[in-house]
Amino acid sequence: MAKKKAKIGDLLIRKGIVGPDQWAEAEQMARDQNIQPHEAVVRLGYAGAEDVMRCLAQIHGCDFVDLNDVAIPPAIVELVPESVARENMVIPLAENGEALKILISDPNDFETPEKLRFILNRKIEIALATRESILEAINRNYGQIDGESADSMLQEFTDTAIDFTETEEDRVDQDESVDESSAPIVRLVQLMITEAVQLRASDIHIEPFEDRVRIRYRIDGVLVERDSPPRRLLGALLSRVKILASMDIAERRRAQDGRIKITAGDKELDLRVSVMPTSHGQTCVMRLLDKENIRIGVRQLGLSERDFKTFRGLIRRPNGIILVTGPTGSGKTTTLYAALNELNRPDRKIITAEDPVEYYLPGINQVEVRHNIGLDFAAIIRSMLRQAPNIILVGEMRDYETASMGIQASLTGHLVFSTLHTNDAPGAITRMVDMGVPAYLVAGSVIGIMAQRLVRVNCSKCRAPYTPTDGQLEAAGITPEQAASATFLKGRGCSHCGNSGFRGRLGIFELMRMTSKIREMTFGGATTHEIREAAIKEGMITLYDDGIMKVLNGVTTVEEVYRVAKRSD
Repeated sequence: MAKKKAKIGDLLIRKGIVGPDQWAEAEQMARDQNIQPHEAVVRLGYAGAEDVMRCLAQIHGCDFVDLNDVAIPPAIVELVPESVARENMVIPLAENGEALKILISDPNDFETPEKLRFILNRKIEIALATRESILEAINRNYGQIDGESADSMLQEFTDTAIDFTETEEDRVDQDESVDESSAPIVRLVQLMITEAVQLRASDIHIEPFEDRVRIRYRIDGVLVERDSPPRRLLGALLSRVKILASMDIAERRRAQDGRIKITAGDKELDLRVSVMPTSHGQTCVMRLLDKENIRIGVRQLGLSERDFKTFRGLIRRPNGIILVTGPTGSGKTTTLYAALNELNRPDRKIITAEDPVEYYLPGINQVEVRHNIGLDFAAIIRSMLRQAPNIILVGEMRDYETASMGIQASLTGHLVFSTLHTNDAPGAITRMVDMGVPAYLVAGSVIGIMAQRLVRVNCSKCRAPYTPTDGQLEAAGITPEQAASATFLKGRGCSHCGNSGFRGRLGIFELMRMTSKIREMTFGGATTHEIREAAIKEGMITLYDDGIMKVLNGVTTVEEVYRVAKRSD
């Protein structure tokens, strides 16, 4: 086994897929988390799953198959029952005389081919594919869950004689009986969550209207409509979700919040649930919190090499305030957690105050804000300073008291991370002054501000070169010299990316260091515009310019950058 591990590492380094330091980091992560080093390489983002699988196939003398380029005939799919395919995470690829070629994702799994040989009574040949692509192929060829698609599930309700129509008098008893005795509703909610996970959705929206219920998933930051079940299913759907989230199913007039712990596929997920009354009934949003998302390191955030070195230097300072700004859903929490993961060592004490705690981080003391008992940000900061921490994270500086406490903490020798809702980095300074914090305290405590947005990344499977028109280049501010050396790419749309042309997201950033010049301007009460101009003169790369750099490198498109950032005047 040790020989195999060494071989895969040597091959990845020899091919230039990872560097020796990256492989050493992956081996350390593998020991800490009890996984294979090649899995750790993928989790750290140093190599793609396909690149690693190709190397494993080369070592084990197997074929590697990219399932996005292969259509499996239905006659072949039928040779392996769906239950067997899902249980063993395999899919048949082709017949070769008496033998059946099966795709697996672990070349060291000798038990599964033997089991299939016994179940199917055939000779089994194996080839390798990534686990993710095998799961997608199973869903594509067999249907979503146990052979039932969403349409057939909804049809079950349409055909049933049960009347789900609610009246004001019998709503509570009706809902309870529907949820506890109606297996189809249970399966429908489970199906909805599982499908959202498979499509990499971050939110599920259940929205009632006059004549229907709309279900939408937010995938890579964009809402996509999936289903429109009949209006009469609304009560049953919401009751099931409320029971899972330990909410009061009889309460329909007030907003409610809850959490669900659920297993979908092979993932354990936390769902943050919010239910709110509207004119047509209650609307529900479920935020899917995947623990895998916060294992990301600072290197994988998408920072340019220069900004990466600057940010890494800032988070290693002994004291001061580092602010991350941007609208809701711009990846601020991921950035802060990446920084905390980098700093999380046994010799440092880290305490966070969050509203609410979204992800639970091992080795870090996390405190949840509870306004109903007076445990707000300021109260938590006061208490945490008595706990002698080295590093503090304050979920959001939303008022004078919180900002003032955070500044006092930084001035007494603590490194403080926090977020603000501003459009750009220089705007954070004037926002804090507007809150009532004296300008000299802002100038003396803040050491860096980073604004960020998320842009969708071109799909790696279907991206292809394209040439923007002269008008597009001029509107984007791309010079002919830049265009001549650029690699413009755009996704055409394929099954891998749901025909959107994009798969995954990456950050674009605007990192402003508090230099002596900017401190002086802050102390003097300069405007956001003046501070911004000074920061750009001192080398700050704006959000828009960072996005355009990613366009020139073929990472994303001009339209994506336009969607989240505007060109400087």
